[in-house]
Amino acid sequence: MSEIFESNEILQKLPEHLKQFIKPQNYEDYSAIDQAVWRYVMRKNVNFLSTVAHDSYLEGLKQTGISIDSIPNMYGMNRILKDIGWAAVAVDGFIPPNAFMEFQAYNVLVIASDIRQLEHIEYTPAPDIIHEGAGHAPIIANPEYAEYLRRFGEIGCKAISSAKDYELYEAVRHLSIIKEAPNSKKEDIISAEKKVESLQENMGEPSEMALIRNLHWWTVEYGLIGSIDNPKIYGAGLLSSIGESAWCMTDEVEKLPYNINATFKNFDITKPQPQLFVTPDFAHLSLILEEFANTMALRRGGLSGVNKLIDSKALGSVELSTGLQISGVFNNVIAHEGKPIYIQTTGKTALAYREKELVGHGTDTHRDGFGAPIGKLRGINISIEDMSPRDLAAYDIYEGQTVNLEFEGGIKVSGEIITGKRNLKGKIILISFKNCSVRYKESVLFQPEWGIYDMAVGKEVVSAFSGPADFSSFDLITHVPSTQTIHIKKSKERIALEALYQQVRDYREGSNNTTSRTKVLEALIENHPNDWLLPIELYELSQLDNETELAKKIVSHLENIKQNNPEFGHLIDDGLEIINSKISA
Repeated sequence: MSEIFESNEILQKLPEHLKQFIKPQNYEDYSAIDQAVWRYVMRKNVNFLSTVAHDSYLEGLKQTGISIDSIPNMYGMNRILKDIGWAAVAVDGFIPPNAFMEFQAYNVLVIASDIRQLEHIEYTPAPDIIHEGAGHAPIIANPEYAEYLRRFGEIGCKAISSAKDYELYEAVRHLSIIKEAPNSKKEDIISAEKKVESLQENMGEPSEMALIRNLHWWTVEYGLIGSIDNPKIYGAGLLSSIGESAWCMTDEVEKLPYNINATFKNFDITKPQPQLFVTPDFAHLSLILEEFANTMALRRGGLSGVNKLIDSKALGSVELSTGLQISGVFNNVIAHEGKPIYIQTTGKTALAYREKELVGHGTDTHRDGFGAPIGKLRGINISIEDMSPRDLAAYDIYEGQTVNLEFEGGIKVSGEIITGKRNLKGKIILISFKNCSVRYKESVLFQPEWGIYDMAVGKEVVSAFSGPADFSSFDLITHVPSTQTIHIKKSKERIALEALYQQVRDYREGSNNTTSRTKVLEALIENHPNDWLLPIELYELSQLDNETELAKKIVSHLENIKQNNPEFGHLIDDGLEIINSKISA
C-alpha cells in the first residue's frame, strides 16, 4: 500500500478492508484542460459562493490548502488536513455506502480523483475531485460539522442494507461512469437510466441504509443552513456545482425545515433537486442523526433487527444482552410472541465480545453456521446470564453435568456441559456441550454427531448491525467493482488542444514567457473553433498584459462561438465577467 498513498497518523488507523478501496491519485495524469476546468469552476464558485455559502466555506478553503488555480494534490492536502484531525484518500468513483461512511468514521474523506470533462463542467452525476475536494473538504474545517460527519460515518456504516441496495449501488455507479465518459452511446445511457429508475421504483420497504443515505444526501450533499427565508449553502453537491449553487437560491427550489421527515424523501442523482432542507445550525444535524439512530437495529435489536439482517443476505452481527456478538450471514429466526427465540447463521461465523473475537471461536471453528437460543429458561425467573455460580450449580448448569434446558418459547437443549466462558463482569456468555441435541417442536436444530455445541447465552438481542463485530474475523479484501471508470485513448486533435492549454498555463505561471498568445488563438480558431474555455484564459492574459487588439479578437471569436453554440453563452459570459470585475478592481 505504501506506493499507493502517503500514509500519516490518521491513515495508519484505517483497517485493511478499507485500504483496498484506495487508489493512487496519479497527479501527472491531469491535463492542462483538466487544470483549466478546475480553475474555471473554482473561480466562478468562489466568486458566487462568497455571498451565498456558509462562512465556513471560504475560511475552510484557506485552512485545507485548496488552491483556486490548481487541482489539489492529495499529499499536500493531507499535510494540512491533519492539523484539523482529518485526512483524504483517492478512490475510483462511487464506493459501497457502508465503506464510504466507515471512512468518515475514521476522519478520512474519500475523494474521487478523476475530474469532470469540460463538456460537463457545470454538473456531473459522477463523484469527482471538484465535488469531493472543493465541496466536502472546506466545510470540515468547521469543528461542529466535522464531528457531525464523523458521527454520521460511525452510525451509517452500521446501517443494514437490503439485497436490492447493492444492486442499486452498482447500477448508479455504472450510470455515473457512462454519463461522464466521453463517447458513451445515447442508447446505453438511456438503458442505464431506465435500470436505475426501475430499481428505485421496486425497492420495497426501504432499508436502514436507504433511509440514512437520504439523510446524508439532504445534509452532507445538498444541505442548506440558516433560515428558510435566507439560507446559506453547506452541502458539497451544491458547493461544487456552478449550475445548482445558483439554481438552489431561486424560488424554483422549495425550502423545507430540516427534520426527521427528510429520512423518507428520496432523491435522484441525475436531476436538479426540486426541494432542499434547511437546518438552523450544524448542531441540529446531530440531533436529527441521533433521532434516526434510535430507530435503527443497532440500538433496538429485537426480532425486527434479526429480520433486517436476514433480508440483507449479507454479513452482519447481533449482540446479545451478555455482550456476546455473533457475526455471519443470518438466514433463519424462530420467533415467539414477537421476540426471537432462536437465531441461525449459514456459512462462516465468528463469536466476539466487545469487538474482539473469542479465542477458539473464529470462522475455522464455526465454518458451517451457528445457532443460538435466546431468552430465559421456562419456569425460572432468573436468566442464565444473571445466575451466580451458586445459582448455576443449583440448576445443574455445571461442568460435567448432563442437563435438559427448556427455554421460554419451546427451544430445548439437552447435553453434557463441557465448559463455559464469562465476560468481564463475571456473567456466563457461552456454554459448550458434547452429545448435545437442540430441538424446537418437531424440528432438529442440532444433533450430537455434529460435534461440540457452543450455546450463546443471552436473554435478548440488544443490537443488530451491518458487518462483523471484529473485522479481523473475516477476509474482507474482496471488493472488485463491476465497472471501472472509463478512460479512452486520446485523439490527435485532443492531444493538440491539450498542448495549447499547456502553453497558456505555462505562460501564466511564468515557466515559459516566449509563448505567442496570438498564435495560440489562431490555432484555436483554425483547429478547435468550438473550444470556449481556452479563449477565456487568453482573454485574461490579454487584459493583464494590456494587449487591447488581442482582447478584441478574442471577444469577437467568443461571440462567434456563442452564436454557433448557444449552450455555452452563459459560461462564456460568466467567465468574462469574473475577469473584468477582477481587472477593474
